[in-house]
Amino acid sequence: MRAHTRSPLTEDTFVPHSALKNAHAQTIAAALIPRRIRLLTGITQPRLFEPEPGIKVLGYCSWQQDRLTRPTVLIVHGMEGSADSPYMLSTAEKAVSQGFNTVRINIRNCGGTEAMSPTLYHAGMTEDVNHIIRELATTDGLSDIYVVGFSLGGNIVLKLAGEYGSTPPKALRGIVAISPSVDLTACINAIEARSNLFYHLRFVRSLRTRLRRKASLFPDRYDVSLLTGIWSIRKFDDAYTAPHCGFLDSADYYKRASALPFISRITVPTLIIHAKDDPFIPYAPLERSEVAQNNNILLLAPDFGGHVGFVSARPAGLDRFWAEAKAVEFVSLLAKSAQ
Repeated sequence: MRAHTRSPLTEDTFVPHSALKNAHAQTIAAALIPRRIRLLTGITQPRLFEPEPGIKVLGYCSWQQDRLTRPTVLIVHGMEGSADSPYMLSTAEKAVSQGFNTVRINIRNCGGTEAMSPTLYHAGMTEDVNHIIRELATTDGLSDIYVVGFSLGGNIVLKLAGEYGSTPPKALRGIVAISPSVDLTACINAIEARSNLFYHLRFVRSLRTRLRRKASLFPDRYDVSLLTGIWSIRKFDDAYTAPHCGFLDSADYYKRASALPFISRITVPTLIIHAKDDPFIPYAPLERSEVAQNNNILLLAPDFGGHVGFVSARPAGLDRFWAEAKAVEFVSLLAKSAQ
């Protein structure tokens, strides 16, 4: 699926809502606008995955009645999000309406699951998603699996696809990444800009709160005194993420956990959606040859959309969340071609 050829998707041009042409307005509005979630009710059940002994990841599975004959979408949220983030629920709802099973996972420690693992998560932690894909294929017998990741989750799924290289699991048929943070150094530099203070402080407050909960559960592992004076993601990563996740420091973490060096190795059909005006995840890294020269990647890069925003100017009554709709359309096309 060539990045430079005509897209097989319909209505590829994103037209922002007339009141939301600003990147910040798109980003904030998408997080606040309620979604209609009806189909997930009654068919969703929690499930624990165990990628390593003593480590559990909580997912929510929404099964079709004939689940083994249906394709499945695994959905991964962004930094400090959860399986219940609005875009997670909305994407699952759209996928279920198209006949997919869906599995929404909480990244390790997210969604109130701090007690399920003594460890922290990080932006390059691909092992949990890898384990879940393989478990769904081998234990559940699912043969047609697609993975959708948002923001930090987008980085994870792209990095994992690159790590697979020419030998992905047979059941993995496609990848979608929406607003992925593929170059973590560029992302941290961008979010530290004064114009992004609102987002930056929101993330830091959430990280600090989570670390305090972790320390109360695992007091011998985490030193809360190190939080004193930490009011940036970079400092948090230097104090906690890097040393607890096997990196030398934040710079080493950002370099080794970024998906960009792995993107050239992706061999499964992949869709990347990224707005050029994303306020804190720069678009420039996606213009590099690693993306442009990989014929397995389709890149949709509208001028507007903000970060995981893409609230469109569709007429009333139709779905306004363009990127989510494109993700489901893409995996639906792949699923039909696999039949």
